Amino acid sequence: MNGVPWESVLAVLGLAVPVAAALWEFFLAGRKRLGYRVQMDTSARDSATSSGPEAGMLQRMQWDGADLRDPSVVLLRIENVGWTPIVEEDYVAPANDAVGIRVAFPGRRVVGMVVTECSHTVLRDFFAPGTPGLGATDGVIRLPKVKLNRRAHYKVLAVLDRVPDFTGTDFPDPEVTAGVVGGVRGGTIKRTEYYPFASRPVRWLLAALVLVSVAQSVSTFARGDDTVAAPLDCAEGTLHLSGSTAFQPVLELAAEQYTKTCPDARIPLTGSSFEGSVPGLDTLAAAGEEAEPEDGEGLGDRLSFSDGPKSDGRPQLLPRPVALSLFTLVVNEDTGVQDLSLKQVREIYAGKITNWKQVNGNDLPVQLVSRNPGSGTRTTLQRQVLDDRPLLAVTTSDCRSLDTSRAGRCEVAGTPSLLDTVASTSGALGHSEVGAATAHEGVRQVRIDGYPATLEGADQGAYPYWETEIAYTYGEPPADSIAAGFLRYLANEVGKDIIRSRSHRPCSELDKPLLCRPSGS
Repeated sequence: MNGVPWESVLAVLGLAVPVAAALWEFFLAGRKRLGYRVQMDTSARDSATSSGPEAGMLQRMQWDGADLRDPSVVLLRIENVGWTPIVEEDYVAPANDAVGIRVAFPGRRVVGMVVTECSHTVLRDFFAPGTPGLGATDGVIRLPKVKLNRRAHYKVLAVLDRVPDFTGTDFPDPEVTAGVVGGVRGGTIKRTEYYPFASRPVRWLLAALVLVSVAQSVSTFARGDDTVAAPLDCAEGTLHLSGSTAFQPVLELAAEQYTKTCPDARIPLTGSSFEGSVPGLDTLAAAGEEAEPEDGEGLGDRLSFSDGPKSDGRPQLLPRPVALSLFTLVVNEDTGVQDLSLKQVREIYAGKITNWKQVNGNDLPVQLVSRNPGSGTRTTLQRQVLDDRPLLAVTTSDCRSLDTSRAGRCEVAGTPSLLDTVASTSGALGHSEVGAATAHEGVRQVRIDGYPATLEGADQGAYPYWETEIAYTYGEPPADSIAAGFLRYLANEVGKDIIRSRSHRPCSELDKPLLCRPSGS
């Protein structure tokens, strides 16, 4: 017969240990508990050997005109260390006996005592002169039946002296006698200690809980990887991605991590996967029309990403904002330019400024390197920065043949090609998403009106070059499809970390996540 699995035993222990700790702390230990602490018990016998004008002061204390033989000082703290108030009727003493606590000092007699500190001023009424049950006789201090709320306390300071017939070197500890009805361990007053973290029994229980947790972890790893369940976002099948080259680095890294986490998922990426926002939407629309899904159903194996919203006329393509993408203007380092006003940018793209010396740069003709039509980066530049103004006519179809002796413009297909062209072309100006531009050598990012490409600048409404990165599906993908799983993956913590690592900001972290707009927009 098979025995009980170790995992079940550990699970039971993992539940029993914290329950036992809670029962101890809040029910058993939390009943009525009267405690005391000896916060000071010191003798003055060595003060005569001390240096200074006050040496031996304590030894010169007197009682009835005679010096004390061997004076000592004791400070006691009486406290309610339980979770229940203690009232006069709770003290274990006859009703006609006003004394609730007795403190004896073997080998010493009490010279004088005073209550020095009360946790609440109302407690002082219990120690007014003449209060029944309060006083000291020979070696015993008598304290009245004081009402103590939870965590309430008072302190007693006593001056003592050695009795003649006591010959020991050190005095025994004070003997405190008291009890409460219904208290822990018979209600006897106990000497307490200060635990900054937890009491000793609770610490043992917590240590046991840690051991149980370690054992559970070891058991889990010992079972091997075959029994580890995949995350809820995992789905099987093949997912085809297309669209924005600006968001391509995010999607490549996310696809790599997703397929590692979900072994039944495949996301093939080729050189033609990302050709721009509009070509990506065209690819998605064509795939949907070819598949001809039934009404109410969508494709579960395709996603397209666009820098900004689609154009009208494609109702089957459904948007889901994913991230806020920041873009930047980039120049060749030989231009001598680091900052342009919004007006200067518009005049450059309008052909009114054709040499960098006109904006306090070097004497070089402006060479505009742009993305092909259909690029989300280019569309965003025209809409957000250029106020929907068209770009200048292309002067050459091949950027490698630009005549750098005069101003010109050419177009390239993707962000990597644009950055390479700007870096290798004297006087060049282009546009890119921030993450790719930051990682590329040979180009310099340009501030607009003094603002770099940051979320803070977009939030303040001062930096204009940004756009919402939107994932498009053809219809509503099935909830268990790989397209739906990958979208959920991008929205969880791992996906958000990947998005941030490429200088984008997850929509869920913005003030307007449903619209995915910074607060200043």
